Amino acid sequence: MLKNIDPVLSPDLLQILRSMGHGDRIAILDGNYPADNHAQRLVRLDGLSATTVLDAILSVMPLDPPEFVPASAWRMEVVGAPTARQPIFDEFEALIAKHEGDRFKLSSLERFKFYDHVKDCYALVATGEPRLYGNIILQKGVIRPS
Repeated sequence: MLKNIDPVLSPDLLQILRSMGHGDRIAILDGNYPADNHAQRLVRLDGLSATTVLDAILSVMPLDPPEFVPASAWRMEVVGAPTARQPIFDEFEALIAKHEGDRFKLSSLERFKFYDHVKDCYALVATGEPRLYGNIILQKGVIRPS
């Protein structure tokens, strides 16, 4: 056990997060997502929700700031209704605001474009999230010197 480290962050996941560099991406995926098929590196956290994992990851990993990139967090659009909102999207946005502030926005990608972005991610985290569209991609930022 470590002090001040969320226990959701397994040794494998911590090693991946620490190994990622500025601009690398990690995807947190729901239980329906074909993670094994799309992963370069895969961490399985099947008993956890996507929001629990997102909260843990954002407790240690900064997002790429808006002054560097137009977006650093993306969700999948609802198929056939790209502007539709799922309740999990609000939870994603609340967690991003909690850890990074209101200037960070959750962007969206069409389903197959989202799949393409996931395939390019440094790592994937497969969760047991049962809600549809419980998928999010995060782009790692930098820690600025104090």
